[in-house]
Amino acid sequence: MIEVEHLSKIYGSTPAIQDVTFSVEKGEILGFLGPNGAGKTTTMRILTGYLPASSGTARIAGFDVHENSMAVRRQIGYLPETPPLYTDMTVEGFLHFVARIKGVAAGDRIAQVENALKRCNLLEKRSVLIRKLSKGFRQRVGIAQAIVHDPPAIILDEPTVGLDPRQIIDVRNLIKSLAGEHTIILSTHILPEVSMTCSRVAIINRGRVVATNTPEQLMAELAGGDGYELEVAGNPAQLDWQIQQMPSLLPGVKSVEQIADESLPAEHFRLRVALEANLPDPGGEIAAAVVQAGLGLFEMRRTRVTLEDVFLELTTEEKVIDPEEMAQADERAKADTKAAPAEAVAVAEPVDLDNPEDPANAEPGDA
Repeated sequence: MIEVEHLSKIYGSTPAIQDVTFSVEKGEILGFLGPNGAGKTTTMRILTGYLPASSGTARIAGFDVHENSMAVRRQIGYLPETPPLYTDMTVEGFLHFVARIKGVAAGDRIAQVENALKRCNLLEKRSVLIRKLSKGFRQRVGIAQAIVHDPPAIILDEPTVGLDPRQIIDVRNLIKSLAGEHTIILSTHILPEVSMTCSRVAIINRGRVVATNTPEQLMAELAGGDGYELEVAGNPAQLDWQIQQMPSLLPGVKSVEQIADESLPAEHFRLRVALEANLPDPGGEIAAAVVQAGLGLFEMRRTRVTLEDVFLELTTEEKVIDPEEMAQADERAKADTKAAPAEAVAVAEPVDLDNPEDPANAEPGDA
């Protein structure tokens, strides 16, 4: 459904993204995960036609984003980080307006708007002015405008930023309910967002995709696997021997290392035991080996790799960009946007909602 191949965007000599490649299957939710400034929003803007790429290709439902931007526009629903809302319109009136400008046939608009209101749990707010809604409900309206024309692909950029825990849960459940019928890219830097919502993850760091897989596979393969942490006491020489011998003596033990822990009493030590994947758990054998070696076993607990561990392992080196360099890059981005084909620029980013002179701010009846 969505195919991105060797996509790059360069501002002068500053690369925003480099050789980005990933794909999203039909009905899948892909978490596009990365630290702030890693290139997530740049990639989303290219996919939605707002920015031209410097090189590479992106296709949505078989249409090239650059060469067939109007066709791509009909295939996607887009929620930028700041929802593109007209706050002086009612929820229902705004969705009718969006349905009209997105080309929904007049005979289908009422049904499509009703469906979006229902799916986003907005039926009770349909007659409320958007400016009177809480941030959580505004976010729901933002998602509703992205799905009102029933697009096969939906792109969501940081959809839960600034929401309280209850609102976050509601939006997560809404996004999960859209899977299957829609293909979704969820761009975020919030780890629980990905682990609770997405079927696959692409991690981007410093403009490059550094891993793509299911969360479970990433946790199994990229962060050293599961293991145990032990608190033991005894002779340091005996401890050193045990550390050296345990991986060779016990099947399933990948490595053993001592961890610094100043909170422990004298002659107490903390060990981390990493396990081999897809082998029987040697927990009992580890405990027996420690006791047989004459060491005191005071604590032994199971440790499991989290998506946070994977994320930290893959994004340890953050690129620090000089503020002046970033300002110059922003100016080059504006110049690139002006130079892009008008049809590609028009779809991507919402109009200036605060400018009463912008023609797009006219009420639907003014047309």
